[in-house]
Amino acid sequence: MKYRTLGQTGVQVSCLCMGTMLFGLETTEKDSEAIFRRCREVGINFFDTADAYNKGHSEEILGRLIRSCRDEIILSSKVYFPTGKDINASGLSRRHIMSAVEASLKRLQTDRLDIYFLHDFDPKTAIEEPLRALDDLVHQGKILYPAVSNWAAWQMAKGLGISMREGLARFECIQPLYNLVKRQAEVEILPFAEAEKMGVITYNPLGGGLLSGKYGVHNKPQHGRLIDNTMYVKRYGDPSNFEIAENFCAHAKARGVHPASLAIAWVMSHPAVTAPVMGARNLEQLNDLLGALDIQMTPEWRAEISSLSIEPPPVTDRSEEKSGIFYLGRKI
Repeated sequence: MKYRTLGQTGVQVSCLCMGTMLFGLETTEKDSEAIFRRCREVGINFFDTADAYNKGHSEEILGRLIRSCRDEIILSSKVYFPTGKDINASGLSRRHIMSAVEASLKRLQTDRLDIYFLHDFDPKTAIEEPLRALDDLVHQGKILYPAVSNWAAWQMAKGLGISMREGLARFECIQPLYNLVKRQAEVEILPFAEAEKMGVITYNPLGGGLLSGKYGVHNKPQHGRLIDNTMYVKRYGDPSNFEIAENFCAHAKARGVHPASLAIAWVMSHPAVTAPVMGARNLEQLNDLLGALDIQMTPEWRAEISSLSIEPPPVTDRSEEKSGIFYLGRKI
């Protein structure tokens, strides 16, 4: 197992992070334990969950699993999405954050969270509100590092600016969506994280299973996340994504590697990425993902894989800046 420094925190985390969204839902508690044990065997010390995963059941299962090795685990959870029927049981108000963190700590049977993510941007709440709440939690020792998921680069930049101005604990890690068919993070989010020396753990590296080898233009199972789950159908249902998946799987087969392993390795090879967040229903799936550790991804191979999908346009839409065209006598 290779370990990487999480941003500028000095904390060493495994280059793969185990996501536990499926714990207690598609994965039984027995299989969850087997997955956890296998992760620990190969040296994974980074585990990610959220209070909204399976109505807190994911946190409860993970809490039981980490009891004997808590000090060796880098643990992250999240706050934002609804955790109950009450009108205030969601969002990023100080009221909800302070209540949610206590509930997460109880379910996880721990006294602190190493990383605590704001799970989404809350347009109803001033950014200062969650920033000050997170800073208080840092001072109380209940969280160590504030973090953010699903925010735009400008939103994170605004948050860092306020934190610097007010002397508050800043975001030290981000968690964006990133995979071969969803590359928008390359435009601003990943460069922003590199510039600000933030840790990056990306989710959906397999595109919700799209890049696992099960899907193609004429190859779709009767059931699966991309068939049955409305959110994933909307996210990945465009026909062009299935064409990319088919070409990617053919490429993986020609290289003699499992598509799931290669999809993880491609994400892991981006210089801004600290660790992709994996998800697995069982040990068989996990072992396919762990195959990424054996892949030696070169810049040339990464570029070859990247050419299979559409590169997002530059942030200014000045595509000539990538082509070496001269402008006003100066080579761009």
